[in-house]
Amino acid sequence: MPERKTMTVAEFLARVPPERRKELARVRSVVRKNLPAGYKEIVRSRMIVYEVPLERYRDTYNGQPLWYAAFAVQKAYISLHLMPVYGNPELTRKLTDGFRAAGKKLDMGKACIRFKVAEDLALDTIGALVASVPLERFVQFAKDSRRR
Repeated sequence: MPERKTMTVAEFLARVPPERRKELARVRSVVRKNLPAGYKEIVRSRMIVYEVPLERYRDTYNGQPLWYAAFAVQKAYISLHLMPVYGNPELTRKLTDGFRAAGKKLDMGKACIRFKVAEDLALDTIGALVASVPLERFVQFAKDSRRR
């Protein structure tokens, strides 16, 4: 079987409809501007993913890199997955408080924030949350959760 070619971020973005690409680009810019050092941007599972490279932390539960954040483009919305928020009451509170203070409605699953346009989001809060967990701290969260 031929080896499957990995899609680049540019190739991924080229496949996104123009009006959605514009909104994704605005939020992606906030994430990239605030992303702590060490995370790697890549396309996996039809999403733009910001992950901990296996060279930095290999002992994951499934042998795959830890996902810190990710973007998925769905039929009716775009989703931003913020993995540090999942299971972290302090970060969840900061997220909900930030949206409330900005007068925005938070449409969220466990770690997935759904939006149609960038104006749906409290972008300052998103940026602060992305910036709040350096790579080594996120790796420690993963290690600690495996010990439980």
